Order: sequence, then structure tokens, then C-alpha cells
Amino acid sequence: MIRTTILGLIILLGTVIQVTDLQAGPKHILKIASLAPEGSVWVDSFKDFAAEVTAKTGGEVGFRIYPGGVMGDDRAMYRKMRVGQLHGGGFTMTGIADFVADFRVMAIPFLFRSYAEVDAVSAQLQPLFKQRFEEQGLHLVAMTEVGFIYTFSNEARVTIEDLRRAKTWAPSDDPLTAEFLKGLDISPITLAIPDVLSSLQTGLIDTAFNSLYGSIVLQWYTKAPFVTDAPYGYAYGVFIISEQALARLSDDQKRVIDEAANRHFADLIVKTRQSNEESRTVLAERGVTFVQTTPDVLKYLEEHRDSAVNSLIGSAFSEEIYGATQQVLQALRSK
Repeated sequence: MIRTTILGLIILLGTVIQVTDLQAGPKHILKIASLAPEGSVWVDSFKDFAAEVTAKTGGEVGFRIYPGGVMGDDRAMYRKMRVGQLHGGGFTMTGIADFVADFRVMAIPFLFRSYAEVDAVSAQLQPLFKQRFEEQGLHLVAMTEVGFIYTFSNEARVTIEDLRRAKTWAPSDDPLTAEFLKGLDISPITLAIPDVLSSLQTGLIDTAFNSLYGSIVLQWYTKAPFVTDAPYGYAYGVFIISEQALARLSDDQKRVIDEAANRHFADLIVKTRQSNEESRTVLAERGVTFVQTTPDVLKYLEEHRDSAVNSLIGSAFSEEIYGATQQVLQALRSK
């Protein structure tokens, strides 16, 4: 009877310990924010990544996700990282390039002609990007992708004159877009990404740039149902974690994060491209009109791009990163 009582106490004590451990949760919680909304491929992929990291670290590393811009725009997220309120985030190119300027080089308007070119340049620039982030105390976990972006407007925008009549949005503190549009005699209205939809609704702007899938997720197409069917540029982002936060983890735990990220975020790029492709059909079914521009207009825009870029080398991005980008593109196109 005594032995039975002792055995019962041991079992009870073991149960209490297990429940306490479960309630305690992961030893390390990394708080991650993003502008990507709940239910998007970006947030869903991140949750899959986080689940794998937690499982492979024996439950010691967990993530708390703040999607949909609840922690503010890119700059607000970055400030919160610096004071320790956040440990990392999924940033747009525009937002994070305020702090890591060279990261904006792939967003030059009309730079890429295909995803093959995007992939080649991205792979070549990865070491330089990692170095630039490390200089700011940030660990580049993975590149993310929005995809090729298009001009969305409340009416067809085909010619340069059409664009000049528009009330065009530009991301806040984006020297690439600002300089490019300025050279076309277009004065853009600068806004943070979370403010674009409401500004389309009120008529403050009537033209904006987004990927096909992004326009559905963020509902911009509902107020800008005309798409100029020639990519304006390429949009992407980055998932970073502060080196200070990673310093609390073991080398094995950091290795698990990087290995899981390599798998999940490579898959995410595939899913994003598939979503953009499928979105073309969805948008057409919802009444969006795709309008064609002319080769002459595209040629003019590309020539104007070269002029704008020359004035930005050394300020918007370094000559080193731009030279590396051009070297890869020229090698590909010479073939």
C-alpha cells in the first residue's frame, strides 16, 4: 500500500513537471513582425518555417508572429528591433534599404527581363548583401519575393502623358522611384504601404505599383482596376534577425534556423510566382482590364532609367553593388 502511494506520488510529480514544462513554453521566443497579411503565402510559409525550427530545437526556440503591419511600417519595425521590442522581421526592399542602401539595387525600374535574370543576380549578390546586413548588426536569414510589379490605376495608363496626368504613389524615402518619376516630369505622392489603400479610396492617389498577387491580398485592385501589362520593376524583401537576439542561441540552434530558412523560403519564392501567375486569371475574372503599351514607350522608359541610375550611383547604392549586378546581366544577355 505504501509502495502504491509512493508510485502514485511519483507519477503525479512527473505529470506536474511535464505540465509545468509545457506551460513554460520555448526557452527562446523570437518576436517577428511583417507587413504581409494573415493568410498570405508569405505568412503561411513563415509559420511552416517556425514550426520546423521549434520541432528541431526540441521546443527551445519559438516564434511570435505579428503580421499585417500591426507593429507599424518597415521603419517602425526596425526601430522596435533596435530597442529589443522585436527580434526580427520580414521587410520590404523599400523599407530596409533606408538602413542597408545596397539592398535596393535589384529594384531599379525596368532592370530585369525574366525571373532567370532575377535568380542569377540574386545568387551572385547574396554574399555582398549578407556582408552589408552584418555591418548593421543584422543576420540575413532569407530573401523573399513579391515578384514583378505593374502599374495599377483607375484608368488606362499607356503613354507617358497618361502617367503625367495621374496622381501616382511612390513609397516613402525611395530614391529610385522618386528620381525615375521626377525625370519623367511626374511628381509622386509619397506614402507608406499601409496607407495606400485608404489613399486610393479617398482619391488622394489613383495610380500605384504592385504585383498581381499583392494587389489582391492588399485589395488595391478594387480601386485601381486597370493594369499596364508591362512590368514596371521587380519587388522583393528580406527576413532578418538581429545578431543580438541570435547571440542567445547555441550554434546548433542557429544552424537549424538557417537550414530551415533555406528550404522554406526557397519554396516560398516558387509559391509566390505561382500565386502571381494564377492572379492574372483571378483579376481578369474580377473585372480588371489589362492594357498594352507600345515598344516605343518601353524603349523610352529604359533609356530614361539609365539616365536616372547614373545620377544615383554612390548615393542610393554603391558602385560596387551596381557593377556586380550589371556584370551578371551582361554575361547572361551576351549568350
